[in-house]
Amino acid sequence: MTSAAIFPSITGGVLVASPSTSLRQQVRKSLHEGRGPIHEVQGGADALVKLESGHWQLLFLDRRLPDLDAEELIEIIKRRFPGIEVVLLDSDSSAPFATKGEAQRSWGNPPTQGFSAAERGASARAVSSAVISSAGEEAGLCLLPEPLPARAVAPLPGMIGEAKGMQRLYRLTRLVAPRMTTVMVSGATGTGKELVARAIHQLSGRAAKAWAVVNCAAIPEALLESELFGHVRGAFTGAVQGYAGRIHLAQGGTLFLDEVGELPLSLQAKLLRFLDQKEVQRLGSPEALKVDVRVVAASNANLARCVEQGRFRDDLYYRLSAFPLELPTLAERSGDILRLAEHFLQGIAAANQCNPAALGPQAARLLEAHPWPGNVRELQQVMERASILAEGGDQIRSEHLYFSTARRAGMAREELAGANI
Repeated sequence: MTSAAIFPSITGGVLVASPSTSLRQQVRKSLHEGRGPIHEVQGGADALVKLESGHWQLLFLDRRLPDLDAEELIEIIKRRFPGIEVVLLDSDSSAPFATKGEAQRSWGNPPTQGFSAAERGASARAVSSAVISSAGEEAGLCLLPEPLPARAVAPLPGMIGEAKGMQRLYRLTRLVAPRMTTVMVSGATGTGKELVARAIHQLSGRAAKAWAVVNCAAIPEALLESELFGHVRGAFTGAVQGYAGRIHLAQGGTLFLDEVGELPLSLQAKLLRFLDQKEVQRLGSPEALKVDVRVVAASNANLARCVEQGRFRDDLYYRLSAFPLELPTLAERSGDILRLAEHFLQGIAAANQCNPAALGPQAARLLEAHPWPGNVRELQQVMERASILAEGGDQIRSEHLYFSTARRAGMAREELAGANI
């Protein structure tokens, strides 16, 4: 089957992401018949940058990227660039492929002329289940082998957990941390959004520079503009001296905007200008000051819904969400509950200069049965209370555990008792 028989007419650009020079050349050879502009990059991070900077129709992605797991990158692309078709490649000639004939029988031989947009999309989606083997003299299309196991990623600074959702979070955070990209961290209350934001700062080239935090929900609206952008002396009643503002104080470093969904509409336009122009104008001053600040925002609200309700600007939402990170709830990472509980007990013991208590078997099962509506923060508070109620004993028992949701805790105890644990 010729490449013309497999690939319909391509109207947008084609991007090839692979560390293998030979594989990139093979893709070019397959698409040499006027298929639109073809660009090459070597890694996943560079691919994301390219995708943001132009109109693309096809992405040929090597499964063996040097900087990011390909499966994770595909999930990002699906969310951020839904119109781009992804074709997986494999630069490992030792991978077990099906024969070219089997692949042709699976895909058929679609016509190349007279394709509608829907037909072109269907054909591209069929191709996206393929890999191109670099072993042969000509690029041959083969069925996709089983996915490679995801690489284990070290936890972020200050974080613990090995659940799948946390591994994904670690990987994406480490990918974006070295860049200037604005990051939106979302998740329920108590999941650790500020820890992720701080990790982005610590893993970036700005780690030695300023780290500034603004809780948009905790500062009164009348003071928030001055707190963010600063003011000059006499700008308003009581302004007896000038103030640079948190944005300017974060010069060279990172600004963390916590609960950004609570930002008043009157300030959202000014924040958008700062993000676009990289400059701030203090209250009472006509002068615009250039700043070099990386922004990380966080919210436990559904900002997309806030946009629909008219409570949040859509242009600011898209600007802040250039690279979204979502934290899983503690219930979604149940395998980490006991690991976190033991970590908190050790920290409590160290702070009080005593030996850490161990979790008893009934207490451990009760912790695993609890739904944790307050997430990791609730678990930390439960372990703090339990360590006090244990009165210096060497074991945390079920009677030492008190939850903020007493009814659910009582139900869990009844379930445990019914199971004769």
